Amino acid sequence: MGIYVIGLSHHNAPVEVRERMAFPDSAVPDTLARIRSDGAAEEAVILSTCNRMELYAASSLPPAQAVAALRHRLFEDRGIPPNAEIDLYAMSEPRSLEHLFKVASGLDSMVLGETEILGQLKKAYDLSLQSGFTGARLNKAFQRAFNVAKQIRTETQIQRGSISVASVAVELAEKIFEALDGRQVLVIGAGETSEKVARALLSRGARSVIVSNRSYDRADALARELGGVAVHFEEWASVFSNIDIVISSTAAPHCILDRARLEPLMRLRENRYLLLIDIAVPRDIDPAVNFMDDVFLYNVDDLQGIADGYMQQRREEVEVCMKIIRDKAQALLGSTAHGGKNPPVSRPLLNEE
Repeated sequence: MGIYVIGLSHHNAPVEVRERMAFPDSAVPDTLARIRSDGAAEEAVILSTCNRMELYAASSLPPAQAVAALRHRLFEDRGIPPNAEIDLYAMSEPRSLEHLFKVASGLDSMVLGETEILGQLKKAYDLSLQSGFTGARLNKAFQRAFNVAKQIRTETQIQRGSISVASVAVELAEKIFEALDGRQVLVIGAGETSEKVARALLSRGARSVIVSNRSYDRADALARELGGVAVHFEEWASVFSNIDIVISSTAAPHCILDRARLEPLMRLRENRYLLLIDIAVPRDIDPAVNFMDDVFLYNVDDLQGIADGYMQQRREEVEVCMKIIRDKAQALLGSTAHGGKNPPVSRPLLNEE
């Protein structure tokens, strides 16, 4: 049984493509069940974040057949025609394991070395584990990935400098406003990333935070932690006249803010700048609002430009990390599928990176 990964990320797909392939948590168990009932794979984990959608699978099928079946299931469950021109990468062993270890370690992230992806990967794995869709192969692979991430974090300098989406978003805000002192922040969606961005903004001088979430109790709890206030989700537009920065990261399947809704709100602001940072996939904010006067809209792909500024200081550490990853992948293959013997080199798939 081989381990495969098939998917797309910020490396090869813009946000408008990634949002079409994004999986809400609620849809994951049903898709995993269909993958198993199709006979495409015996074990599977779906990782879906703002920057990537990847399916990790352990399958007894030949590589080309396994990848074709997995691709078909992903497209069908996302409502995408089978002939759609969406480029999914596919990898087999040992590249699939090396890729998993790279993702866990932040080496494949928009911000090289960031740590948020590890928590997202653990959450995706736990969802599959608790739903009964993992077994010996993926359990061991993911546990090894978590250990590799820890080793790289402690033994290398890959995380030197600014390493999170939150810190990059804050630096973007500082470029717009020069300083954050006294700025009012609205957080729409009370998830982990939103919380980190809000905390980072407060640490750099933002005056206060207003939190809005579909679950008011969650919004209220986060607002209390941040020393701010909560508003009901249906009422967040009512506070716009006092807002300078909006961080939006909901799980809505469609835009919650478009030009028609924003234009009357902007008239109440008396020509003050408004910074919108949309870190949701699918996107929360219609790109057309970026054409409005005094509005600055940035999505997750726009954060790449700032992230690139940190790349050079970490590139020298990448090869050190990759040696650890290659060694650990080969050790895992040697200790599991091949009974401790050196594994044969796998034949690359047609579109393998």
